[in-house]
Amino acid sequence: MIPTMRRLLLPIALLLVLAAPAAAQPEPARPVDWAALQAEATQLLSDYIRVNTTNAPGNEKAGAEFLAAILRREGIEAQVLDEDVLGPGRANLYARLRGDGSKRAIALVHHMDVVPANAASWSVDPLGGVVRDGYVWGRGAIDMKGDGVVHLLAMLALKRSGVPLTRDIVYIANADEELGSTGAVAFVDRHADLLRDVEFLITEGGDIPMENGRLQFYGVGVAEKRTFWQRLRIAGTPSHASRPTRENPVPRLVAALARIAQYETPLEVTAGVDKYFRDISRNYTGEKRDWLSDVRLALADPRAREWILSDVYWNAILRNTVSLTVLTGSNKTNVIPAEAVAEIDIRLLPTTNPDSMLATLKAIAADSGITWTTLMAPKTPLENPVDTDLFRAIERAAEERDPGALVTTPMFTAASDRPTYRRLGIITYGIDPFKVENAEHQKMMHGNDERISIENLGWGTRFIFDILRYAQ
Repeated sequence: MIPTMRRLLLPIALLLVLAAPAAAQPEPARPVDWAALQAEATQLLSDYIRVNTTNAPGNEKAGAEFLAAILRREGIEAQVLDEDVLGPGRANLYARLRGDGSKRAIALVHHMDVVPANAASWSVDPLGGVVRDGYVWGRGAIDMKGDGVVHLLAMLALKRSGVPLTRDIVYIANADEELGSTGAVAFVDRHADLLRDVEFLITEGGDIPMENGRLQFYGVGVAEKRTFWQRLRIAGTPSHASRPTRENPVPRLVAALARIAQYETPLEVTAGVDKYFRDISRNYTGEKRDWLSDVRLALADPRAREWILSDVYWNAILRNTVSLTVLTGSNKTNVIPAEAVAEIDIRLLPTTNPDSMLATLKAIAADSGITWTTLMAPKTPLENPVDTDLFRAIERAAEERDPGALVTTPMFTAASDRPTYRRLGIITYGIDPFKVENAEHQKMMHGNDERISIENLGWGTRFIFDILRYAQ
């Protein structure tokens, strides 16, 4: 080629590349009736809440059969699994919407079990699936039957609308997340073949918090603290309380617990938490913005440290936490008991070695007579990357709904089934597809009058639908 012509063509080619549109996303072959889908979500969630899966005992098989019937009506094969290992009335559910297989699959996971509800403290029947005042009320509406319904209908909307899929969409409903995660453990241990092609997984653990109607951010959970519950026991000599003895185990245990309660765990800023603070700093002004934009530096400043740690959530994601929660001794006032027992809730950062933490607490308790028993061993440390196709799909879906919205990575301080699936190398993100006021979410999660708005059900279904579509 003539050199002069080459010099002319190169800039033209560059302009053509720059002007080329971004890779097209799969478009629905048929329009989605979002109003009808919202009404369908409302009815499904109401029906699902009425399936009593309170754990214990769980009874998740009934929930699995409920979901399986819907999937089968839509022409999607569904399997009810693991009844033989989970026990009577318990099961997991698995289904798959097939794509062309040119990319790895995305899994949508929720748990079917719910925590108990005291009906006397509710304004409605907690298992009635009441639809009232623009909400679906009932135990599990937020945690997490509502997510399960949104996941299901987003997947069905993809199928009904004929969106071409490069990735299979896997739908999983697990038993027993609220107590022991035995459902997820059984699924991962026994059905790794069903998950072999799964690249990404979406489940609970990332809020979209509102403050007085104002969006704070879109939260994508990439990290999670690990539960490390301990039971402490001291033996003594039972006798009549009218004649005190030094063999009373209660004061010894109380003294050890007091030492543990006074212990202030060291602060640590993990990578995801650092990003979270830098991201949310834009919501603040002045010195508070400066502090959050470099939280490591700020924690060395007494004023900044006091302000940051006064927020109970921020404090929890910056350190290992130890909460004294259970203390038992005698069952009669006038009896010195044969033993005193306490339980403590320990939550570890992903970077913490459990053995080192336990050794530290034993040294602080400073009583060799205490027997320590691990009630819940920590799961696999959970940290996920953000430079992925799915994270970018989440950012795009958020931007379309709220231009300029912040998408960030809060750490989940409670527990989910994500670490269990992460053992297989699956990238696991926490996404709760509802916009909920902070105060309401805190009050209703495992609390009274749990509910989700009908508008949120429709909004969340479309949000998950778009995330799945954009990740193709």
